[in-house]
Amino acid sequence: MSTPQMQRSVPEVLGDIITNFEQIVRAEIRLARTEMKEEAAKAVAPSATLGAGVALGLYGLGFLLLAAVYALTMVIAAWLAALLLGAVLAIVGFALASTGRKKLKSVHLTPDKTMRSLEENVQWAKQRIK
Repeated sequence: MSTPQMQRSVPEVLGDIITNFEQIVRAEIRLARTEMKEEAAKAVAPSATLGAGVALGLYGLGFLLLAAVYALTMVIAAWLAALLLGAVLAIVGFALASTGRKKLKSVHLTPDKTMRSLEENVQWAKQRIK
């Protein structure tokens, strides 16, 4: 028992191609979202640990700087020791911030691979429709 083949019109075939293409794009977007959610979930605990480490490190650095000021007060006046250490730290901080800012300008946060993949899908669909 064979079923008779049904002839489909060109507009129906084109409609199916467009529908299938839309489904492919939606599936890629869902996949990208799922991957991003999974990676973000993996990053939560390490990020908290990193944050706690940074906070404690900053407190430690503050106490080390306070100790440096106390050590300098043995040689020069307390106000001058604090002023000198503050000035040196401000200069170093400015230099680091400026370098980081320059490096961040070269970072591109656009998902280039995903965009290329979507463009390839669009080109493929256009070629199939022609």
